Amino acid sequence: MTSSLLASLSSLAPYLFSLLALLALLEQVSYIIKKRSLPGPPLVLPFLGSAARLVAAPTAFWDHQSRLAASSPLGISANYVVGRFILFIRDTELCHRVFANVRPDAFHLVGHPFGKKLFGEHNLIYMMGQDHKDLRRRIAPNFTPRALSTYTPLQQIIILKHLKRWVHLSSPPAAAGEPPKAIALRLLARDMNLETSQTVFAGPYLSQKARERFNVDYNLFNVGLMKLPFDLPGSAFRKARLAVDRLVETLAGCAGKSKERMERGEEPCCLIDFWMQETAREVGAAREAGEAPPPHSGDQEIGGHLFDFLFAAQDASTSSLLWAVTLLDSHPQVLAKVRDEVAGIWSPDSDALITGEQLREMKYTEAVAREVVRYRAPATMVPHIAGEEFPLTDNYTVPKGTIVFPSVFESSFQGFTEPDRFDPDRFSEERREDQIHKRNFLAFGAGAHQCVGQRYALNHLMLFIAMFVMLIDFRRDRTDGCDDITYVPTICPKDDCRVFLSMRCARFPKLSLH
Repeated sequence: MTSSLLASLSSLAPYLFSLLALLALLEQVSYIIKKRSLPGPPLVLPFLGSAARLVAAPTAFWDHQSRLAASSPLGISANYVVGRFILFIRDTELCHRVFANVRPDAFHLVGHPFGKKLFGEHNLIYMMGQDHKDLRRRIAPNFTPRALSTYTPLQQIIILKHLKRWVHLSSPPAAAGEPPKAIALRLLARDMNLETSQTVFAGPYLSQKARERFNVDYNLFNVGLMKLPFDLPGSAFRKARLAVDRLVETLAGCAGKSKERMERGEEPCCLIDFWMQETAREVGAAREAGEAPPPHSGDQEIGGHLFDFLFAAQDASTSSLLWAVTLLDSHPQVLAKVRDEVAGIWSPDSDALITGEQLREMKYTEAVAREVVRYRAPATMVPHIAGEEFPLTDNYTVPKGTIVFPSVFESSFQGFTEPDRFDPDRFSEERREDQIHKRNFLAFGAGAHQCVGQRYALNHLMLFIAMFVMLIDFRRDRTDGCDDITYVPTICPKDDCRVFLSMRCARFPKLSLH
């Protein structure tokens, strides 16, 4: 029986080999036709393309695509990854062309090359048209001045808690007999941001046990983002997908609890409360009228959108905090100006929280935050898929199914005065380069899907900078290549931002919500 089966398989082998060879040939021909004269690999590895290079060394891969695009009159380069033709777009105006044409017959925002497999089909990222507008209208109350002023105390208390821990890790008490040591901030900052996001977004609705499970699942999700989309039992990608399902389920429970609390007329204390205020009223009115609940009001759907917020806030914010520390350390004159400004507005000795009004007075600190985001845009690219053929230029039409990567990072180094220089003064009232070169400042995206929480993100970065520079003395543990860029999945310093920390103030402030 076994020998007969082997003989049968052996007789089929030439046909299977010929079929694979034919498929590989057709794949090469398809790639060459789609690429046309664009710079990119002349031939690609069958079926996988450049996937191994992308996963093993993403920084080198995208740097190479950037150099190829810079060599092209169109500012575009091509490649091929796991059965997908991809385009890298360096040119600012072409990036805007993609952002401005998110619609069924043009480009579909995907957020990640294999995003739908991870996030699911029904997601804020993938919505467009009137449905997307309606949902953004519902989300708008989350980021009003009143809502933002509710979040800032929560952010500061969590930042302070973690700064104390960081100093203890780097400079143990003298009684411990341990010398100061450099600590890597990446995972520490990520943990701080995860606690901040959980507290600001879901407030009292996450128990301590739920938070602990949340942290584990979010880590599984992060690991899966950097892996190939092989959805097999035990694979990192499968673990990430299942983790997302659990995270969304947890956040859906938070939405339900918030609705109940808002229906009782209680004051909002976190982002989901501001969102659920109007939703709870509409759901109640529909219930009384015997009608179906309004669109976008289901707990499960809201849980999915909350996860979108978490994903957007978490890793991008961590990236910006790390680059802020890195760039302030390497630009002592900027650090001195920030300290002078903050000291004239807020004193740690006051044991008072930084108010929203005080934060708005920190003009130079805001300029530093904006320059950090420009100089090191955390989400360097915003992947889209071409739903149909699209004439991107007079000479090139994007084939249907192409994954297009508009590079907001590359755009940030075009147009501005001396764009390769870290220069917060470019955002001053006198120079106003954020307005003059507004089209090049794409760190928060553009078009219908422009980041709705950008003011929250800038506030968080400003609060961190103000508290970090006033409470802590810091020094980078500088090694060769420590400031090189690495993808994890947003960009951060190659050494994970290793620093020596010590207390700068006589004592840490005593901050509380009351």
